[in-house]
Amino acid sequence: MQLALTHARYQLLETIRIPIAIFGSAFFPAAAMLFFVVPFAGKDPVAATFATASMVTFSVMSANIFSYGVGVAEDRQQPWDPFTRTLPAGPAPRFAGRVLAGLTITYLSLIPVVVIAATLTEARITPMAFLLALVTVAVISVPFTLMGLSIGYALPSKAAIVVAQLVFFPLAFGGGLLSAPGSAPGFVEAIAPYLPTRGAVELMWAAVGHYEPARLSLIMLGVWLVLLAALGGWAYRRDEGRRFS
Repeated sequence: MQLALTHARYQLLETIRIPIAIFGSAFFPAAAMLFFVVPFAGKDPVAATFATASMVTFSVMSANIFSYGVGVAEDRQQPWDPFTRTLPAGPAPRFAGRVLAGLTITYLSLIPVVVIAATLTEARITPMAFLLALVTVAVISVPFTLMGLSIGYALPSKAAIVVAQLVFFPLAFGGGLLSAPGSAPGFVEAIAPYLPTRGAVELMWAAVGHYEPARLSLIMLGVWLVLLAALGGWAYRRDEGRRFS
């Protein structure tokens, strides 16, 4: 655990030295709150609360896909990464430290969204629901962490940036993050349950309000977890085999 915390501190210090990395993760959800949620749903307490939960999921996606996808790919090009992978401690402390650092950045990126919701909309949430939402954030970050790690270990940094962007926006739109529950276009509602973003946002909606997640969405979220874990493991072993065998 001590080694994991050391790696997490290292990752956080490295990120803080380039503040634009955190700013980028927080900008798009905050901008979406200001331009779409505040003017169109801000005066409706229920709609504003669900829309804020959607933007929280949007922010979790952004923070994890880009910080892991691009960050891991860039780290692989630095001399420090192959050195740490030869240490006898093994990969577990580094993975745990990276996940802890990523989760910290995720929570930091949510601050603008929560502040905007609290000050500029009628969104309301009980203290218990707020705590449940904080726990749910950690839960729904898992598939996007695995997705980012898969991209980061499978691709070089220039390709990872492009793939992360190509994956991010279709998943956000197709999962219904830009629409209220049940109000997305028909074709979005048809494909949304099969995407990991839908299961994630439905868990957030259930955490902040009266909403029952669809069984299909949760099943598919579990399927995506298994697939992404397998893909991430394969990408890591492939990278290690190429560079250290």
